Amino acid sequence: MRRLALRSFPCTLPASALQGRIAPRTSSNHNEGALRTVLLSGGNPVAKKGLTSAVAQTEANGQTQQDGSASRDSLVADIIIANAPDPVFVSDLEGKILQANDAVSELLGFRKDEVVEQSLSRFISAEETQEFTAALREVVARGVTRDAVLNPRSAAGEVIPTTLNASALRDADGRVIGAIGILRDMRELDKARAYAQRLIDDAPDPVFVSDLEGKIIQANEAVSGLLGFRQDEVVEQSLSRFISPEETREFMAALDEVVERGVTRNAVLNPRSAAGEVIPTSLNASALRDADGKVIGAIGILRDMRELDKARAYAQRLIDDAPDPVFVSDLEGKILQANEAVSQLLGFRQDEVVEQSLSRFISPEETREFTAALREVVERGVTRNAVLNPRSAAGEVIPTSLNASALRDADGKVIGAIGVLRDMRELDKARAYAQRLIDDAPDPVFVSDLEGKIIQANEAVSGLLGFRQDEVVEQSLSRFISPEETREFTAALREVVEHGVTRNARLNPRSASGEIIPTTLNASALRDSDGKVIGAIGILRDMRAYEEVVRDLERSKTDLQEKILDLEKFEEVVVGRELKMIALEKELEGLQRENEKLKAARASP
Repeated sequence: MRRLALRSFPCTLPASALQGRIAPRTSSNHNEGALRTVLLSGGNPVAKKGLTSAVAQTEANGQTQQDGSASRDSLVADIIIANAPDPVFVSDLEGKILQANDAVSELLGFRKDEVVEQSLSRFISAEETQEFTAALREVVARGVTRDAVLNPRSAAGEVIPTTLNASALRDADGRVIGAIGILRDMRELDKARAYAQRLIDDAPDPVFVSDLEGKIIQANEAVSGLLGFRQDEVVEQSLSRFISPEETREFMAALDEVVERGVTRNAVLNPRSAAGEVIPTSLNASALRDADGKVIGAIGILRDMRELDKARAYAQRLIDDAPDPVFVSDLEGKILQANEAVSQLLGFRQDEVVEQSLSRFISPEETREFTAALREVVERGVTRNAVLNPRSAAGEVIPTSLNASALRDADGKVIGAIGVLRDMRELDKARAYAQRLIDDAPDPVFVSDLEGKIIQANEAVSGLLGFRQDEVVEQSLSRFISPEETREFTAALREVVEHGVTRNARLNPRSASGEIIPTTLNASALRDSDGKVIGAIGILRDMRAYEEVVRDLERSKTDLQEKILDLEKFEEVVVGRELKMIALEKELEGLQRENEKLKAARASP
């Protein structure tokens, strides 16, 4: 991976401080003397020696400087270098270290007297010494060098990865006589880079890094898996190799957006794989920044859209083939898609519906209700049974109910709604017919919700109870029946929910005159358009006449029983007499037989 530029700490020494510390040229070896004078006069013995030599030469040539401000600026520069948080050193153009702050000692583990007056080549490899020499040449030529890589070896033998930013040190004539170098310890940053590298390599999605020209600097294995190219066939290639010229322009526009906003989302790319397949993908990219926060590239994540496209095509077929009118709208109410059933319902062609606001077809009040329904979709994911009355092409107001669910993007964010309309004209006709049946029914019929509140009641209910309809509707049934019967009615409602019907429940409502009226209740389930039980339709039967008949039958039964008892008594008397007669007859017959025997005995000699 290409190394990223790091945040540098440019030298902030005042120009007067540096210029005032540089002695004028007096001989061929003035560079070293001047450097020593400038940078080592702050108490360092070697610096003092250099300073003495430089001053002696200056006096010998009659060019002694009297400017006291130079000494003050020199002190300021020493303080800045000594207190810099990063390791700062000063070297001549041959790479000899003339000054180093405490941070250099802490980085390398050497005392300052083990660093100063040493060649930098003592601490770095021969190859890096050549690179440092080249960096010094760049300092001479351009005044600065950035992000040179140095790996000095510490006193403990550890190789420490660092980067070097260096600026020119000039004498009073502006001539470069050395360099002020700032090292940055890259160990923690290298760990962070390695961690980031592992994140990219281990990412399940295809992830790549590109510069601002669209050249791919890095790509993980998932990119190879997606495109079928080896990593070495992808890295260092321009993305334009894999996408069309038009998409290349779009990708460059996406990079511009990354530079401006730090991110771009859902850019469409269709790279061609090694097998020649065009693969639909979406790109989300964020800015890759250097240590100064400057955007130097982009980290892109591709999403393979093939399965999603199949799912979308399947969803499209579902919408197109749906028997009910189905449309898709954004969160502002603009219709993005509508099936043929919508056109049939409203009488408009599809191109007259799509890209139109729903407010074109409904009233301002219903537009507000639809907007509220969209808010409910965003919050809860669904809205049910919203009432819409769109106007058709022929001017007919069509009663409909709307059920809508959330349309989400690939990240699960709600971006619109999928609405299903139900034409309520036939249902309204059915409801009107049912209303007439209820109103015209000879028996008392009422409709209640599942809490027992009466929603509707026909005239026969008023005739039964003696209350006006407005005194019955919106009242709880518990107003008219006893607490015990209220509990029984609630149990009957539960039976309606479970079984769809309840039969012959006993209710004894109290009429307006205070009369308790015996009735029986037969109730069936009232269902919404989804088949859910939302209440009960109850039919009351006035049992007063029936109970009077029962009472009459009871009285007749009592009278009959009494007559039966009388008959039984009469029968008992009659039967007793008959039995006595039979006994007397038998006794008379016995006497007659005895008499005949006596007669016969007398007549014989």
